[in-house]
Amino acid sequence: MALLTVHHWSDLEAGMGELRRIDPDINHRFWLLDEYLPEAAAFDDTRAVAVDRLVTLLGGARIETVPVPHDCTDGFLAAFWRRPEAYLDPRVRAGISLFAQTSDDVIQPGLTRLADDLSSGRWHRRHADLLDRDTLDVGYRLLVADV
Repeated sequence: MALLTVHHWSDLEAGMGELRRIDPDINHRFWLLDEYLPEAAAFDDTRAVAVDRLVTLLGGARIETVPVPHDCTDGFLAAFWRRPEAYLDPRVRAGISLFAQTSDDVIQPGLTRLADDLSSGRWHRRHADLLDRDTLDVGYRLLVADV
């Protein structure tokens, strides 16, 4: 999932020269970012690389949607879309760059609101439609370039 790493690279063009498949940005319609962490999402936007730019650097690529299964065990940001309580676990957050690279002052108010919404049942009422889904398109894309 290269897009989740490119903001760490010091030389994007050189890294892309070695890459054959890429996974781009998260759609900010993802409930966690939209409802609880909009400030963190705005910070993340400053580091995001546009899909069109990545396609150009690859010399062209096919873009494929990568839906995230509800029981995904990889620890990336949207992996827990149907298990919101996971975002309250510091061990889960430690493996997600958005949390690791955003100050607690920005993150904590949103996590407090999420904890309150989970305790009150508000999150489950608001997102009841997610609870029956097996996968969710949260904006992850796979870029496949022919060599």
